[in-house]
Amino acid sequence: MPEPYDVITMGRIGVDIYPLQTGVPLARVETFGKFLGGSPSNVAVAAARLGRRTAVITRTGRDAFGDYLHQALGEFGVDDRWVSAVPEYPTPVTFCEIFPPDHFPLYFYRQPKAPDLEIRGEELDLDAVHAARVFWMTGTGLCAEPSRTATLTALRARAERPYSRARAETEDSRARAETGGTPVHDGTPDGRADDGAPAAGPAGSRPPEASGPPPRITVFDLDWRPMFWGEQKGGDGEAARAHYREALAHATVAVGNLDECEIATGERDPRAAAAALLAAGPELAVVKQGPGGVLAVHRDGTTAEIPPLPVDVVNGLGAGDAFGGALCHGLLAGWDTGHVMRYANAAGAIVASRLACSSAMPFPHEVEQALAEGLVAPATGDAP
Repeated sequence: MPEPYDVITMGRIGVDIYPLQTGVPLARVETFGKFLGGSPSNVAVAAARLGRRTAVITRTGRDAFGDYLHQALGEFGVDDRWVSAVPEYPTPVTFCEIFPPDHFPLYFYRQPKAPDLEIRGEELDLDAVHAARVFWMTGTGLCAEPSRTATLTALRARAERPYSRARAETEDSRARAETGGTPVHDGTPDGRADDGAPAAGPAGSRPPEASGPPPRITVFDLDWRPMFWGEQKGGDGEAARAHYREALAHATVAVGNLDECEIATGERDPRAAAAALLAAGPELAVVKQGPGGVLAVHRDGTTAEIPPLPVDVVNGLGAGDAFGGALCHGLLAGWDTGHVMRYANAAGAIVASRLACSSAMPFPHEVEQALAEGLVAPATGDAP
């Protein structure tokens, strides 16, 4: 039986055409770089950079940009077996302007329709989706058919398809091989130090991964992009909320910023939004607050409020995707909630200090260095 993937993401892909000049309006930019883009695709890249076995389910145009995306996924170590072409539509491209520290307008070119919205449920490998240790989907995948039905089909498959004992034993053996079969325990009931900090090692070091059967996690990235929805592309929040509610019922983790949480729940206060997300079905709610840090609330009562890591922002557009990949990595490792959030915050801050998104995703030693130093050092030389 094929080995399950650590992370399968599903949804948007495209080519980011980003200025290589900051503080310059798009009309005056003279040099651009070409990068793999699309939030779930970037999350797969981010998790792969951290050592996870990842794949993405998406669609491109049958064109040169589609060829480029297959090439880029391969170079990043992301399996592209479920990336197929839609001859009728071109591969999307996205431009941006870069005005640090907090103004990064995006210009999406996804007309007449993006190929990644043509993902069809009958074409999904539901056995692989079911078996993945983490399945990551996004709100954008719910904005149009047939992608909406395909996304909900994948979510239902996480819970409904038979999960064989042989496969479970294979996953358990793999997890024990990764961790040496040693449980994480330091004398406290939940494997944490008395102050809530991770139990292992000096500042910035990674706790060991937990032993036992690996978790099976379904993440709903709320990913609210109003230009992709109705009402003349101004965003139909009420329609989106109904579809979000259906997806939340199948998720074990929900993650989003305050705007996204408000669309999903009607609540903007971070704690109220987290409570509303948990009431909708997930076990863990992650509310990203930008300069206010991140709030994570688990159904078991565990709460973590983590401040942002100091960083000189160059381009904030990829920070959320780096956060997502690191979130998957930490949840798979079985770390306590506080350490997962600190690690994800650090990964996001590193990408915010760089110009690009996908190619800027950090490696483990870079995240650990940022955690140890308590800040992200400014990029030097030709850092992406």
